[in-house]
Amino acid sequence: MTSSKEIRQRLDHPVIDSDGHWREFEPIAMDYLRDVAGAEVVERWTSRVRALGQGSFAAMSREEKFDRRAGQPPWWALGSPNTLDNATSFLPRLLYERLDDMGIDFAILYPSSSQLFAPYLGDEELRRGGCRAFNRYAHETWAEFSDRVTPIGVIPMHTPGEAIEELEHCRGLGIKAVALGSLARRAIPAAERQGVSRRYACWLDVLGIDSDHDYDPVWAKCEELGYPATFHSAAENYGLRNSPTNFVYNHIGHFAAAGHAVAKALFLGGVTQRFPKMKFAFLEGGAAWACSLYADLLSHWEKRNGQVIEALNPANHDASRLTELVKQYGSDEMVRRWPEFQQVILGGMGSAIPDELDDFAACGIASPDDLRERFVPPFFFGAEADDPTLQFAFDDRVNPMGAKLGAILSSDISHFDVPDMTEVLEEAWELVEERGMSEADFRDFAFGNAVRLWSSLNPAFFDGTVVESAVRAEQGRV
Repeated sequence: MTSSKEIRQRLDHPVIDSDGHWREFEPIAMDYLRDVAGAEVVERWTSRVRALGQGSFAAMSREEKFDRRAGQPPWWALGSPNTLDNATSFLPRLLYERLDDMGIDFAILYPSSSQLFAPYLGDEELRRGGCRAFNRYAHETWAEFSDRVTPIGVIPMHTPGEAIEELEHCRGLGIKAVALGSLARRAIPAAERQGVSRRYACWLDVLGIDSDHDYDPVWAKCEELGYPATFHSAAENYGLRNSPTNFVYNHIGHFAAAGHAVAKALFLGGVTQRFPKMKFAFLEGGAAWACSLYADLLSHWEKRNGQVIEALNPANHDASRLTELVKQYGSDEMVRRWPEFQQVILGGMGSAIPDELDDFAACGIASPDDLRERFVPPFFFGAEADDPTLQFAFDDRVNPMGAKLGAILSSDISHFDVPDMTEVLEEAWELVEERGMSEADFRDFAFGNAVRLWSSLNPAFFDGTVVESAVRAEQGRV
């Protein structure tokens, strides 16, 4: 008996893994792409999409890598040193049979190969055809194991229209959970007019604010179909994570950075205010960044909301009093040149002042309680079992207004950072045994918060699964 299995038998609640991974069996996956989009698209995928990944990078000289500032992509990142775990990652029946040894009752599984049918590809035919093919492949691959496993569908988000179309396709297939693309690379018009490639001049669409598109119809469709919006977007090889030589440098913090950007945009863009029933999950980045974002938003709101922002207007300063203080405490040179600097002090930012002074206008916030309501209930955060900062999410002594954030167990099985799949629950339980997490908080982490996320818009999400009765009891308890 594994330690994880023994721990699970002592718990009085199921364990739900909200972000496990499976590895696609590529030859079979390609058959689905061929059926959906045709042989020509498969050939384009093989020749073009793979050229974006490791093959192209490996062919570059060191000088070329630095000349292009090409970031070191992942390598040896899928699988583990454990042969059994490697096989488990791509053999559905084996993973299903080993869940008890992992101490996991039910798992929501995300794909692994980032270039396989990725919802963020710029080529529309590859992107949309690939997502359509993958969703059929995932659904049919895991259909016979649905009492303990469900795969997510992938949703392209370059336009609201394509997202809505694929959401409806997923619902038609019977897919119960979805991951939406984010951080789509958009061309900067001024750079494009000058012939600068999007590779070197682009902006990343965070969906909730300043987008070229209105994504409200997508959130409405998610709500209608019973889909929480989950994001598993990558931010490695962008901006300050763009080393041509060091994958670890590029990898650390990139999921958190992607989640931080989109969560902040959804909040400040008023999405959580306009869609109070919607739930959003940001996976594999932990929850420490979410605690910081929550506190930062409150601090900024207190100092820059629409009622107090005018107090910062330089025009409200007492010019005479300022002059008196300069004469009293300034050097002779400062006094002599005060008229020059006075224009800077009292002029503020001049024409850079925005038309709307309240950056929180879209949120509809009138009090700190409103801010808490717009942030805490809608957002969930995937944290891995070995994350020692996880307890920040449950620290109601530190989080403003006694909040506990919606951290959910995200095992990340099938990837390099889980060297032994059977140790995930064992490692997570160390939070209780060695770090002082309460068993009540652990219950929320491993079970309760997952129920609140996945069944929030679809109360029947867990019907027909091994955790159905426990979920029904939890739904009645909340």
